[in-house]
Amino acid sequence: MVQEICVFLFSLTALGVLYTMNNVPAFQEPVVILETGVAVLVAVFLLVYLATRYNPPKDPLFYVFAEFSFTCVIDLTSALEYDGFTSGFMEFYQKTGEPYLGTPYAIMMCYWDGIVHFILYLMLIHRMSNRQQYRTLGLFWAGSLCANMIVFVPGIVVGKYGSEIHPAFWLNMPFLLVPIWGAVSLFSRPRDMPLVGASKAEREQKKALIWRPLDLLFVVYLVAAMGFTIFRGLAVLDCPLEIHNRYVTEYEPYLKDPVGFPRVMMLLLLFHALPMLGSFAYGLCTPGCTWMLDWTAYFAGAILQCQWSHIGASLHPRTAEMYRIPITTLVPVLLLNLLYAAGPILLALRCKREPDYFLSIAPVGQTNNEKKLS
Repeated sequence: MVQEICVFLFSLTALGVLYTMNNVPAFQEPVVILETGVAVLVAVFLLVYLATRYNPPKDPLFYVFAEFSFTCVIDLTSALEYDGFTSGFMEFYQKTGEPYLGTPYAIMMCYWDGIVHFILYLMLIHRMSNRQQYRTLGLFWAGSLCANMIVFVPGIVVGKYGSEIHPAFWLNMPFLLVPIWGAVSLFSRPRDMPLVGASKAEREQKKALIWRPLDLLFVVYLVAAMGFTIFRGLAVLDCPLEIHNRYVTEYEPYLKDPVGFPRVMMLLLLFHALPMLGSFAYGLCTPGCTWMLDWTAYFAGAILQCQWSHIGASLHPRTAEMYRIPITTLVPVLLLNLLYAAGPILLALRCKREPDYFLSIAPVGQTNNEKKLS
């Protein structure tokens, strides 16, 4: 409990850094902002390292979570300031730092980082401190932050803010690269899986899909989600079919917002989420796919983050009215997007709570004459 409280309190010092930079003109030049940002990140790491030197964490991800907790406060402050809930902290950064943070997509992204990721970091640090399992929760975080940055960074470059990139843009690179390293590190570790008897797993794996109604429902959902993914991917690629033109015009005009983020997101879903959705459908039909336990957690984090930012930006008052969801189609569009977001998290929970169908049964006897599961 002590470590996460210390990290929480230390993260709040970010407000002092922002206030100082906002009121000292010398810190507001574009290059100086980059230099100060790098210096602050290094200083935060060193302070965390020195604070734990007598009882160093066994997992280097602890330093990542502590460092990123500090930046979560900055992101939340940015979102609150753009929405008018606070002032006096980020005016300088809005002008000469990263002006694209004022886009509705970036505002919703910052809310997600400042609230959801912040809570995740504290939970992960708590689990580390108490020697509890945190691999699955870590994969959820990695999927969320990877999707966040893979959309955000290219979206800046290809969107209308591509000509307004300042040196502070490069401060995003650690947040793009580190979660990829974190995901690789977490995937390479042993699964959080208890040793259980194989009888139940064998019985479960012998059942046809038709006798597993929940899994059958998930397969139907995954096939529908694949169709929706393809449909929206083609829509942002300017497919000339009338149905795509009508959907973009009457249902989700935000897909054509020139900021670039919705286009990049739909392409990410088309080329990366689509194969994963198909793989999950296969995993629900084929017993022993142990990778389902990991990838569903990672994918749930990614989709939930993407859909939060996408839905929020589609409704945000800072979005031009012509790109917001029309009132006449608000309900069906929200239902489609909420279902698209809810499915992966429900699938991940199903895999986590009832993993028997996905376990690989090894031919090793136990004292109770049952087999070992891996």
